[in-house]
Amino acid sequence: MHHIRIMEYKKLAEILFPDIKETIGYYENDVFPKRNLPTGAKVTRLAPSPTGFIHLGNLYGAFVDERLAHQSDGVFMLRVEDTDEKRKVEGAVETIISSLKYFGLNFDEGALLEGEKGSYGPYYQSRRGKIYQCVAKYLVEQGRAYPCFCTEEELEEIREKQTEGNINTGYYGKWARDRNLSLEKVQSHLNNNEEFVIRFKSMGTEEGTFEIEDAIRGKLIIHENYKDIVILKTNGIPTYHFAHVVDDHFMRVTHVVRGEEWLSTLPIHYEIFKTLKWDAPVYCHTAHLMKMDNGSKRKLSKRKDPELGLGYYMDLGYHPKAVREYLLTILNSNYEEWRIKNSDSQAEDFKFTLEKMSNSGALFDLEKLNNISKDVLLKISADEIYEFLLEWAKRYKNEIADILESNKEQVTELISVGRSGKKPRKDLIYCKQIFDFISYFFDEYFEIADSYPENIDDDEAKKLLKEYLKTYDHSDDQSHWFEKIRTISEENGYAAKLKDYKKNPDTYKGHVGDVSSVIRIAVVGRASSPDVWELQQIMGEKKVRRRIEKAISE
Repeated sequence: MHHIRIMEYKKLAEILFPDIKETIGYYENDVFPKRNLPTGAKVTRLAPSPTGFIHLGNLYGAFVDERLAHQSDGVFMLRVEDTDEKRKVEGAVETIISSLKYFGLNFDEGALLEGEKGSYGPYYQSRRGKIYQCVAKYLVEQGRAYPCFCTEEELEEIREKQTEGNINTGYYGKWARDRNLSLEKVQSHLNNNEEFVIRFKSMGTEEGTFEIEDAIRGKLIIHENYKDIVILKTNGIPTYHFAHVVDDHFMRVTHVVRGEEWLSTLPIHYEIFKTLKWDAPVYCHTAHLMKMDNGSKRKLSKRKDPELGLGYYMDLGYHPKAVREYLLTILNSNYEEWRIKNSDSQAEDFKFTLEKMSNSGALFDLEKLNNISKDVLLKISADEIYEFLLEWAKRYKNEIADILESNKEQVTELISVGRSGKKPRKDLIYCKQIFDFISYFFDEYFEIADSYPENIDDDEAKKLLKEYLKTYDHSDDQSHWFEKIRTISEENGYAAKLKDYKKNPDTYKGHVGDVSSVIRIAVVGRASSPDVWELQQIMGEKKVRRRIEKAISE
């Protein structure tokens, strides 16, 4: 009896897949043989669906993929899961590749801007139809997959009955109407030209569990799959669950990094791997990115948090090194300690491990990113920051690209001010902020943003500025220049030294700091800035005199 069933399965497979002549063995041995890589090399993949929105979570996962592969002399690839026609967005693949490239993540193989690269393709799932159908045909031959002719209405009816009876919804057990159709029954459905899907025949039970080792979470005991899920849709296109198992096997992926929201589907993937007698990859389920919101943690959300989209960081012009450095602090709990000990090393020298990853919600904090960014930019030369700023301007703020280009030398000097010495200034965070920070240099962006000290009214300020202009000599060195400000202070009733003022505040109108604040506001427009003498040297005498005169005449 059993023998006849096997013959029937083979026949059924032929009826359903008359055009598929290849066998699994053909793909296994001839098309996608085992990769020739050093022992311990990991093969990872980023497999986004091309919906156009690429976010921090994708970058977070891609970073794990990239580190695992490149630390072990393995392969990091990009596979595009584009089987869902409805969700496809024009240009989305380009966006994904260029965004990740911006953050320094480069693929060794896969769907790249210049076309596909590597011998395990096609790397677009929509072009791998025959491969999936070959595996589906094999499952039908084994009696582990079957055609299901239920209509949407019939499935809806089953769902309603299950909900009423308060039992698990889904296509399984006695609810799986077409699970054991005879060959004649299948044939008559086909003769009526009825549409069908191919379902996987599960051997699991509702009570059954299995054990699996997750590389981030450790040992997991999970309920096994018991539902007959769809593996090929009516148009012959595979579902995500089926396609990615087939691809991960034939592309010889060793580690699958994905968000914890996929944990619930792990039983399906595990059962398909086991049924095909394929080794399952090592699964690494990462934690959700969280943020603090009014004192409590919540998941970053597309709707509420602009900082979830990668475009946010590119628009503002964060340096990719800063974002990578920051992500490493979220990815591995021992990274910050390592960084303190190895302050001059490249981030790539750090040994990233899955064991040190959080499994309970990684906290994302923009303020911390900004602080790390300040430290990272301090280690990058002013010339390199200038180039980065210019590139950013050309892409995101074109109206300033020309003035940056025609004032290269001065802009580079403005970026350098205060960055050397024992206690360097950390003024720079990201391009938009850097330009705002140096914009006072350009007349067309110069504005008086702060007011004079409280103890100095406009008339008094103009009087002090006139005195300053009289004695101003552009060739004075810094100490000579400051001496002159002390003299102006004394002559006008201000203490030449702060400590004198503090001893007898009533004897003076104020102190030398107030007087230099007036000068600073006239020249730079702000109450706090790097050293005014240095800034004046960069601006040149004409511009300085013009600004002071303007402040006097207004």
